[in-house]
Amino acid sequence: MMALAMAEGTFIVSSESDSSGEHTGSEEGEGAPLAIDGLSAAQREVLERCLHTLTHAKNDSHTLAALLLITRLCPAGQLDTATLRRIFEAVGLSLPARLLVTAVRGSDASGLPPEELLSLGTALLAALSTDPDMAAHPQLLTTIPLLLGLLADGPKWSPQKQAQHQARQGMEPDQPSQAEDEQSSQSTNTTKEPVQDTAGFKAPSQDATSPTGSEEGTAENGAPTSHSTVKLDEALATDCYQVLNTVCALPRGPDQLLARGAVPALCRALGQKQTLSHEKGLPLLGALLSGKTKERAWSKHPAELLSLLARVSQDFCQATGLTQLDMCALVPQFLPSPGGTPKDTDLTPTMVSLWAALRPMLQAKLTPGQIGPVLVLSACLLDLCGWEPVGPPKFCCLLVNRACVEVRMGLEEPPDTELSPQLQQTLTACYRVMEAAMEQACSSQGVAQQSDAQPQTAITGLSLQQSRQVLRVLEEAFSAVIYHLQQVDPSRYGDPFIFATFRSLCAWLAEETSCLKEEVTALLPFLMGYARSHLQGESHDQGLSNWMSEMSVGDCSQGGAWTGKDAVRYLLPALCHLSAEDAPRKVLLTLDTPGLLVTFLTQGWGDLRGKGGAALARDPSMETACSALLNFTVTEPERVRKDPCFRSLESLLSEALPVLLHKPRLLVLAANLCTLGLMIGRLKPAPKAPVEASQRRFFSAALRFLRGALDSSSGPGPVRVSPAWEEWWEEAGELWRLGLQALGGCVKAQPWIITLVREEGWLNHTLAMLGSCSTLPDPHTQGALEEALCAVALQCPFCRQDISVLLKSSAKGALGSMDSLMKSLTTN
Repeated sequence: MMALAMAEGTFIVSSESDSSGEHTGSEEGEGAPLAIDGLSAAQREVLERCLHTLTHAKNDSHTLAALLLITRLCPAGQLDTATLRRIFEAVGLSLPARLLVTAVRGSDASGLPPEELLSLGTALLAALSTDPDMAAHPQLLTTIPLLLGLLADGPKWSPQKQAQHQARQGMEPDQPSQAEDEQSSQSTNTTKEPVQDTAGFKAPSQDATSPTGSEEGTAENGAPTSHSTVKLDEALATDCYQVLNTVCALPRGPDQLLARGAVPALCRALGQKQTLSHEKGLPLLGALLSGKTKERAWSKHPAELLSLLARVSQDFCQATGLTQLDMCALVPQFLPSPGGTPKDTDLTPTMVSLWAALRPMLQAKLTPGQIGPVLVLSACLLDLCGWEPVGPPKFCCLLVNRACVEVRMGLEEPPDTELSPQLQQTLTACYRVMEAAMEQACSSQGVAQQSDAQPQTAITGLSLQQSRQVLRVLEEAFSAVIYHLQQVDPSRYGDPFIFATFRSLCAWLAEETSCLKEEVTALLPFLMGYARSHLQGESHDQGLSNWMSEMSVGDCSQGGAWTGKDAVRYLLPALCHLSAEDAPRKVLLTLDTPGLLVTFLTQGWGDLRGKGGAALARDPSMETACSALLNFTVTEPERVRKDPCFRSLESLLSEALPVLLHKPRLLVLAANLCTLGLMIGRLKPAPKAPVEASQRRFFSAALRFLRGALDSSSGPGPVRVSPAWEEWWEEAGELWRLGLQALGGCVKAQPWIITLVREEGWLNHTLAMLGSCSTLPDPHTQGALEEALCAVALQCPFCRQDISVLLKSSAKGALGSMDSLMKSLTTN
């Protein structure tokens, strides 16, 4: 310590000499302008000498002395990036790391009190971290666990070190140490007050730590420990948080902090009410839990985050007035993602208390700036737990009404009006409230139309009159949405807010297409153009995922990051409805909607095929696209025959179906593709040239697929659905029956298929099953099989003979009850 004080004293004298030279007109300093960030030329010269000394320091004592001089010569804001980089290159990050380790261990080897080592080490790290390259340096990242430990638990010194620390605190005002006395007497005119700006160096505080009082010597559970818990002073804690916040702002910063235990450490700091834990630790946790690391953080630390959520919720419920309104923007950061709630965790009590606090706010008169965060929090709670904990039906209707009013007021503005980011966030939250409401109101309306009984939905007790009121205000709000989208220029297709608005309207159209028919039909050119632009990558949707995360929208249709394909996915259910109606379908055909659907399917199949042997999950959007194409195939046969996109679709089906035969989890998709291909096949004439290999491949796969639905080994009695199909029969059964009917049409239109019917064993399998069973699962199944067998019998004498032979031997079985088949046999 004496060596450090002497070295420091030498440089302070030099500093005084140079400072006086500034007034006597030295050649370098006289009349010179300010050099960097407010430093005079003379100050710059002194700084250069300090930097030279720092670069050529022979030991840590000289290095520390030079650093102390720099901190006192230059306020934090006067050190530019270039100077910081020179200091970094001279000192490196190993020195501050060693200072921290030495201080935490309580070693006496340095000759400096541990609190001074801590203060200087963290000040160095805070200053150096202001450069992004330095903040991302591996050496700095290795200090993060140390900083987190300090913030959470303080330096856990032994009782002896704690006593020494308290003794030093007690003697500082009247009994300075010898080194401190020398330093004070030699630097009266040059020593500056500690710099509070954490963007640069800070003079080390003489009181870097303080005892925790009643918490001293006990663990969090109250058990005695061998080390005393020491709290940091605000200056040192500020430096620690400065480093962590700078790292968090890096592209991979949240991942770095999460991997180094930031979440449990910061939660522990909050639980122990450590220095600045609420002022700086809580916002840092919020940043970690607001981005892409949210789900991983909840997965790794569910207990800590549930406790944190309970604490934040309690603070919110106990707050009043403007404080509570301000906290509305804080709470969503600490909620888990929808579907990401830890197992065996009941959030209902927390949700109920939050809704109880929100209820008076939503019932009060608030300014547009105040209602926004309230609606955002409401939307997040709805996403998480639905309507059950919200409250009585009357309040639920009020919430929907307020959201709809905000949408109408926000969107029914002149076309050139630019919406502020705050209003965009409010409207995005309103969309989610509306989406949650429309499903309940539409289902309630549907149940009421089918039954005289009181409908029961997730909004417990919602009456038919209330559901109609909700539908009415929703219709008014979506009228404003349509108006807004009509004004959107293609140059704005990359705007994330337009995506959110488009998504909300698609959710409405998926549930309700009977309202606003003319307006929706008029908007179809925009809807199709927008979806096509995103699918083809024409719009610039970079940052969409980040924007959705900032808006607290976590309902990506396929999980993971938002992509342009999501635009088509959200539109598909509406296309399925609209393609079944004459007027909208005609407009859709002019917009080449079948071509868009085929492109979407082709890309979706490419994604599935690229996953190889990985466990493949269902993609309902591909199935919905097949349903929309099926509508066009049934209602527009001439378009199917002439449109080149259907030729491309046939090639895709011939490639995909044989592969899907071996993917049991994708059986419903296989049923869609099989039925779609057969429905197209019945519209095609018999080929004049030899049959293409792709066509033969598709029909062979289709016959094998159709053959596997019913279990031929059932034995006497009713035939059963095969085990592989049983799980999916409710969805795939209707497609299977439609496929059988289409197979009959294909046999009539393309007689060459008869050969495959025999070669692939479909006829033998079907006849064997019908001969051994008494009945089929249902009349619809029997009708579909009978229609296919009739078509085969009419086209092929050999098939007709096989059927006749079996019919004579099994006249009392399921085959004997097929009257139409028997008539077709006698007719020929």
